Amino acid sequence: MKTLTLTLALLLSTPAAFAADAKSADAADPIMTVATPDFAKTVMSSDQFEIRSSEMAKTKAEAADVKTFAAAMIEDHTKAETELKAALGKGAAAAPADPALAPKHAAMLSQLEAAEGADFQTLYIDMQAQAHMEAVALFRTYAGSGDDAAVVAFAKTTLPALEKHMAHVQGLVKAH
Repeated sequence: MKTLTLTLALLLSTPAAFAADAKSADAADPIMTVATPDFAKTVMSSDQFEIRSSEMAKTKAEAADVKTFAAAMIEDHTKAETELKAALGKGAAAAPADPALAPKHAAMLSQLEAAEGADFQTLYIDMQAQAHMEAVALFRTYAGSGDDAAVVAFAKTTLPALEKHMAHVQGLVKAH
């Protein structure tokens, strides 16, 4: 009976008593943070992967919709890379003149170079789906927790295009 009385007392107490120490969702600290140099390095490697793999897809893919997607990836990721470099400016996290590919992206490109025909197309689509899921997560995280206002603005401005790419590639996954 004591337990029931205590439970009822807790249920009937005002929510304000419990919310006194809670922050609103907007004011809450981010779960993860990404340092600007790490964000920039990852984005530049990802952009280079997108551009280089899509250049291959323009000639190696079989389906017209995949080739169209590849052309859009080259255009959009070339633009994003230019915009990120401008946002970084000459600050501490200035963009390298020739960004290096991360080992993961280099290995993915090697796999694509070795593939042909339908195998290439399937691999390209799968890699694009994975790359865009990772990019969307990275951009969302940095947009919410970044420490460089210009780069945060870049992340917020670029995120909708990445989400559009992700939806487009998910359509390719279903179609092929």
